[in-house]
Amino acid sequence: MKKTKVLRFFLPIMAIVSVLGVILGAWAFWLEPANLQKNIYAATPQGWPKACDGLSIAVLADLHAGAPHIDLEQIKQVVEQTNAAEPDLILLVGDYVIHGVVGGEFMAPESAAAILSELRASLGIYAVLGNHDWWLDPDRVARAIRNNGMTLLEDANLPIQWKGCAFTLVGISDYWEGPHDVVKAFTGLEPGSPMIAFTHNPDVFPELPMSVSLAIAGHTHGGQVDLPGLGRLIVPSAFGERFAAGIINEAGQTYFVSKGIGTSILPVRFRVVPEIAIVEIGSP
Repeated sequence: MKKTKVLRFFLPIMAIVSVLGVILGAWAFWLEPANLQKNIYAATPQGWPKACDGLSIAVLADLHAGAPHIDLEQIKQVVEQTNAAEPDLILLVGDYVIHGVVGGEFMAPESAAAILSELRASLGIYAVLGNHDWWLDPDRVARAIRNNGMTLLEDANLPIQWKGCAFTLVGISDYWEGPHDVVKAFTGLEPGSPMIAFTHNPDVFPELPMSVSLAIAGHTHGGQVDLPGLGRLIVPSAFGERFAAGIINEAGQTYFVSKGIGTSILPVRFRVVPEIAIVEIGSP
């Protein structure tokens, strides 16, 4: 009799746990990875000139074309929603391809770049490569970007005029696989001038000069999974959660890390919804 009572007590609990497991599994492996949000972030970096207030930057990170839920139609949705936000500048911060993600199917960088070429911004579309692009073939991915009218900016800088404002855009190659030659990237720039730096991996942030107004990256995917009470279990960074996602202000520096769009290794996201990030910059 006691065993029967115990079973009667635990069977409903086990059923509830099983149902919750199925729901959470569907959410993490299907619903959330297939979702797409437009998130607006406000950055107020020190030293940013008032003449440049209101600059809007769309950041598209870690597309991982060919990952589950990231097919040609989804990439078209990314382009359409980004264009609808009418950003002044679009930054593509690397990892356009996949390697080994469960359930994924390789998509040629040329195919993804052809759709990304439909992106529109008055100040242009600029890109850097990520570690997955280097693992595939950096020259091939670079050609796909350039041949589709986008500008690759690796360890180089470019002056930009916007309304009554002037700033410099600095692109830095991948921290893991590229030279990430910070000295070369900032060659010829005056320390006091406004600068926006962008790269794939935020681990290069501590190496940037203090004169950088805002530094932008991706790579982390926001950890892909953010468990209540436990946080982001796996962040591919030597700094743990320090540069995991969002706006980070520390020691007079302002950084932004996008949670990205695709997935890597496992096609799972939980409380880290894929995003089109819009960073709006204003003076402090």
